[in-house]
Amino acid sequence: MTIVLYNTLTRKKEQFIPLEEGKVKMYVCGPTVYNYIHIGNARPAIVYDTVRKYLEYRGYDVHYISNFTDVDDKLIKAAEELGEEVPVIAERFIKAYFEDVGSLGCSKADCHPRVTENMDDIIDFIKTLIEKGYAYEADGDVYYKTRSFAGYGKLSHQSIDELRSGARIQIGEKKEDALDFALWKAAKENEISWDSPWGKGRPGWHIECSAMARKYLGDSIDIHAGGQDLTFPHHENEIAQSEALTGKTFAKYWLHNGYINIDNEKMSKSLGNFVLVHEIIKEYDPKVLRFFMLSVHYRHPINYSVDLLENTKNAFDRLKTAYGNLQYRLKSSTNLTEEDSKWLEKIAEQRTAFETAMDDDFNTANAISVLFDLAKHANYYLQEKTTAEHVIKAFLHLFDEICSVLGFSLQEQELLNQDIEELIEKRNEARRNRDFATSDNIRDQLKSMNIILEDTPQGTRWKRGES
Repeated sequence: MTIVLYNTLTRKKEQFIPLEEGKVKMYVCGPTVYNYIHIGNARPAIVYDTVRKYLEYRGYDVHYISNFTDVDDKLIKAAEELGEEVPVIAERFIKAYFEDVGSLGCSKADCHPRVTENMDDIIDFIKTLIEKGYAYEADGDVYYKTRSFAGYGKLSHQSIDELRSGARIQIGEKKEDALDFALWKAAKENEISWDSPWGKGRPGWHIECSAMARKYLGDSIDIHAGGQDLTFPHHENEIAQSEALTGKTFAKYWLHNGYINIDNEKMSKSLGNFVLVHEIIKEYDPKVLRFFMLSVHYRHPINYSVDLLENTKNAFDRLKTAYGNLQYRLKSSTNLTEEDSKWLEKIAEQRTAFETAMDDDFNTANAISVLFDLAKHANYYLQEKTTAEHVIKAFLHLFDEICSVLGFSLQEQELLNQDIEELIEKRNEARRNRDFATSDNIRDQLKSMNIILEDTPQGTRWKRGES
């Protein structure tokens, strides 16, 4: 079997053939860290973490990079409103990001580069584009000459003329063409800035990912991924910058996940209908949110509502029940008999069905259907008068194998008293340091494991809730 994926660049499914046999270079656009992440940020984090896990399951050595934009207009505005420095805000929400996506079962990337830590590379990238005639300086700003790149529009499948009709030059911009975009922005008064050959300033958004992808993965990569909203202009501009600089194909495959709707309405900060992961996981097990996100194919839009999340929780609980019943019967199982071989064949068929689903453009929705089929077969098997240890272990092993790729576990986690005390001490230390994000996260983690905290003048007491 081979993996087939949908490439936004060609608008068709293609067989996945990496640039180097057995190895995958993958870059995923990360968040701008000026606030807690909402579920729109969580979807690509979950989706591409699952893609990475499946590629590793299939034997690939995956080099996975996901960046942080830790300086831009949103961060500068937040700093002004809160009376804090940009790096302080960025650091706080990078920490919160790791806590939130970590609770969602996302593994850390091999590297999470930050814009502010790669400024020299970004400036060198811009200098080379100017030298090659693809960019120009104008009163401290630097712009990319969009028309100088012959392939512009190939990712979003738009022509230069179509793009030109909707382009405008904003007040204060000194670009030569409305289609040109900023590589470097001259600093405004009292604004965070860095020295450059064009004066103090900071990079434009698009150049950041081009420079960091090249630095950490090389001139050409296998997979570049992100949300559908990044296709244009962000990823289109990345291609123009990177391929103009190197003369090589920037990314072979482009993956984009669909939008999220809230109660059947497109999620938008302007509408005020975005939902923070930080808030959801106070009420729901983070595994349920991940399960929900993977229950729809990544390229399709997904509708979020409390009712749908509640339905997902109930479905997830059914799988946990099937898994728990298998664990219980393991204690009284017998030796394998000849009649049990048919059940081992059914289990093998489910493994094949899982791989078939995931090989077809990482279809997690169908992969989850396999889990329910596996649970159905397990429930039928447990109706037998006698059960074999070997068969039950085979069921449990496949559950674990599939779930490890999808990024969650069906096992009930029982915290030891010592573990609880250590988490409470970490929470108390976070509260003393006024790190309320960490404090709240630990409280929510304990709550999800049925541990109830009570803060008293004498200290924090805890007890296990009723099952």
